[in-house]
Amino acid sequence: MRKNKAKKRILLPDPKFNDVMVTRFVNNLMYSGKKGASYKIFYDALDSVENRTKENGLEQWKKALSNVMPTVEVKSRRVGGANFQIPTEIRPDRRIAMGIKWLISYSRKRSEKSMAEKLAGEIVSAAKGEGAAVKKKEDTHRMAEANKAFSHFKF
Repeated sequence: MRKNKAKKRILLPDPKFNDVMVTRFVNNLMYSGKKGASYKIFYDALDSVENRTKENGLEQWKKALSNVMPTVEVKSRRVGGANFQIPTEIRPDRRIAMGIKWLISYSRKRSEKSMAEKLAGEIVSAAKGEGAAVKKKEDTHRMAEANKAFSHFKF
């Protein structure tokens, strides 16, 4: 266990939309400290989303992210020699982090040519309520629902 709780770092908003959530997303998208490349991928993806849907790209991204963020998850707990999957509510900060990570990871697994196209495809499908990231959220919720009987073994 650590002595003190880690301090939250204050993120600067991104240059184009002046939004801290965009910076968080880009930080998760980034490889090897290449933040400029990550911003380019993200902005190109939003432009592509605008071309496909004829709606605001940032709004579509926010809608996709809200469709991907889970509200409950299951945590494993050992009780009397048996492991139980216990459904627990997710803190708002963790919800956002999980949604961002799922959106990025399932974008990377898509088959389009560039990362910007992959991300745009996943954003469009998640905004509609389909796609792999939304399926992951639904599976998580389904697992929590199935294990609701063990919710009295609180953490």
